[in-house]
Amino acid sequence: MHEDTLRRFRRIGTLTIAAVYFLILVGAIVRASGAGMGCPDWPTCFGQWIPPTDESQLPANYHEIYAQRGYADTRFNPVKTWTEYLNRLTGVTTGLLIILTVWAALPFRRGDPPVFYAALAALLLVVFQGWLGAVVVSSNLHPLMITAHMLMALVIVALLIYALIRAEREALTPFHLRSLQRRHVWLMGALLLMTLIQIGLGAQVREAVDAIAKAHQFTGRRHWPQELPWVFYWHRGFALALLCANLAMAWRLLRLLPQQHLLFRLTLALGLSVFLAVGTGIGMERLGIPPLLQPLHLLIANLIFGIQFTLLMTLHYCCSLPAFPAERAQDLTDQPQAAAATARQPGKGS
Repeated sequence: MHEDTLRRFRRIGTLTIAAVYFLILVGAIVRASGAGMGCPDWPTCFGQWIPPTDESQLPANYHEIYAQRGYADTRFNPVKTWTEYLNRLTGVTTGLLIILTVWAALPFRRGDPPVFYAALAALLLVVFQGWLGAVVVSSNLHPLMITAHMLMALVIVALLIYALIRAEREALTPFHLRSLQRRHVWLMGALLLMTLIQIGLGAQVREAVDAIAKAHQFTGRRHWPQELPWVFYWHRGFALALLCANLAMAWRLLRLLPQQHLLFRLTLALGLSVFLAVGTGIGMERLGIPPLLQPLHLLIANLIFGIQFTLLMTLHYCCSLPAFPAERAQDLTDQPQAAAATARQPGKGS
C-alpha cells in the first residue's frame, strides 16, 4: 500500500476514534446532568432544527404537547436543551468523520479488503446508532436503551481500531518483537473479557443511579451511594481484581518491549488508565457521585477497553506474521556494524 494512502488513513482514522471518545464523554455529561430529555423530540429539538433559548419562543401549549408524548418534565430548561443539542451536533460531526474514514479506506478495498469493510461496518453502525438515539428519546430515556446506545459505541470503536491496526500491522510488528508469544495474545484477550464484564456491571450500576437520581430529583447526592443495589458491591470488588490483572499484564509486557515502540506506550497508558478508573470510582462512592466524576469514570472505562483492544490486535499481528529466523534477525542487526567496518578497511568499500 502506498505510504501516502496509509498516512491519510492513519490520520483520519485516529481523528475519528478521538471524536467517538469525545462523543462518549459528551453523552456521559448529558446523562450525569439529567439533560437527556433536554430535547423531547428527534431529530428536531422542540420542533426546531436550532433549539430555542427562551421559553417565549415555544408555543403557549407546549406543556400539553410534550406531556401527551410521555415527556415527564415539560418545563423548558435552556441549559439542558443546549447540552443535549450539542451532544447531537457532536454525533453528526462524528458521523461525517466516519464517512471520511470510509473514503480513506477505499484504496484498501482491493489490496486489503478487511480494512475497508471494517470501516464500512462502522459507518453502518453509526446509522443504526442514530436510529437507536431516536429510540432512547422516544422511550423517555429507558435505562436499557441508554445502555445499548453506549455499548454500540464500543463496537464502533473496536471496528475503527481493527481497521487502523490492520492497515498498519507491518509497521507495528518489526522482527525485534518476536520475543512475544501466543500466550500474551490469550492473556490480553482474557483481560479484555474481564473489562467487558466490568463494563456490564457498571452499566447496571448506572441504571440504578439514574433511578435514584430521578427519585431524588437530582438532589441530595451524598445519600445516593447508600441506596445502591448489590450489583454495586460486585462492581467495586471486581475492580480490585481487574486492577491486579492489568498491572500484572503491564509488568509482563514492559519487560519485553522496547521503550520506543507503540506497544510500550500503550501498556503504560493502560496501567495509568486503570489507576484513574479505580480512583474516580472511589471518588464517586466517597463524594456522593458528583456530576464531574460520573462522565470521567465512564470515559476512562471506555478508554481502557480501547487500549486493551489495540494491544490485543497488535499482539495478534506480532505473533501471527511470519517471524524472521534467528540467524536472519542477527544478520539484520549486524549489517550496519559490518558496513562500517568494511568502509574503514583500506581498499574496501570503493
